[in-house]
Amino acid sequence: MINKQNLWFITLFSIIMVLSIYYLTMTDDTLSTLKATKTTEEKSEVVISESDTIIALKVAGEEEMVSKIEELENILLDDTATLEEKNDAYEKLQAINKNEGIKETIEKLIKEEYKLNSYVNIEGNTIKVTIASKTHDTKLANNIIRSIQNLYDKDKYITVKFDN
Repeated sequence: MINKQNLWFITLFSIIMVLSIYYLTMTDDTLSTLKATKTTEEKSEVVISESDTIIALKVAGEEEMVSKIEELENILLDDTATLEEKNDAYEKLQAINKNEGIKETIEKLIKEEYKLNSYVNIEGNTIKVTIASKTHDTKLANNIIRSIQNLYDKDKYITVKFDN
């Protein structure tokens, strides 16, 4: 049985891990933009290199993930929850952390191989990729799908959507 001290450690460790993965995978452009906006307050215009849709999807995905984590943490900390419910919540937390790592890996792969900004959403065996690109190229989409599929042993249902 998991005691409260171990539960808090696991919870805080998972949050720190997700935040550190997010920080490590931030692009240099984003970091320099954030630094520039903090140091010079005279600038009223900030140039964003990614598509507004990609940014909106990332923010919405982060908010959804945070709300799921909070729900699962509440179950873990609830004294009236059964051991089975707590174990299920813990396993779901682990799955969320694993999916976040995979998302970051896929986004990094697309950035390095194809020089494109992307947003990745993983639900079970389905991987949805949204690419920030003005050109809608089926050959590029097929190459991206193959690159992602090479990361897995089993077949995944992968879709690529282009957003300009």
